[in-house]
Amino acid sequence: MATIKYNEKEVELLARLMRAEAEGEGELGMLMVGNVGVNRVLANCLGFEDITSIEDMVFQHPGGFESTLYSYFYEPVRECDIALARRVLKGEKFFPASQALWFYNAGDDDCRSKWWGQWNTGRYKSHCFYGPVESENCYV
Repeated sequence: MATIKYNEKEVELLARLMRAEAEGEGELGMLMVGNVGVNRVLANCLGFEDITSIEDMVFQHPGGFESTLYSYFYEPVRECDIALARRVLKGEKFFPASQALWFYNAGDDDCRSKWWGQWNTGRYKSHCFYGPVESENCYV
């Protein structure tokens, strides 16, 4: 399973992102957001060609994560969040986010069948996940 290089600052950044984007979805929801983040670093397609590190991914603009615009993202990182970030950095994958590059919080609404031109891979609680179509060759 492919993994990426990272330093301790990036472990903390990923942990902050996972918490800020999905704390309300519980540990599994946070792990899935972590999968999307790692996938964006691994992908070489669809606007992620220049994303080569966790820091690049977290602060990508445009197309990055909205939570980095709010103060909660910058709260002190917790050890429980760091432990979750380490799991995804070591290669753990969780369906439907295992290959996903995008997600959004749909609340109580249905997930769109396509988003950013990619098909829905599934839903976990309020989050809808979207992965690249095979023809994109994102993970070659």
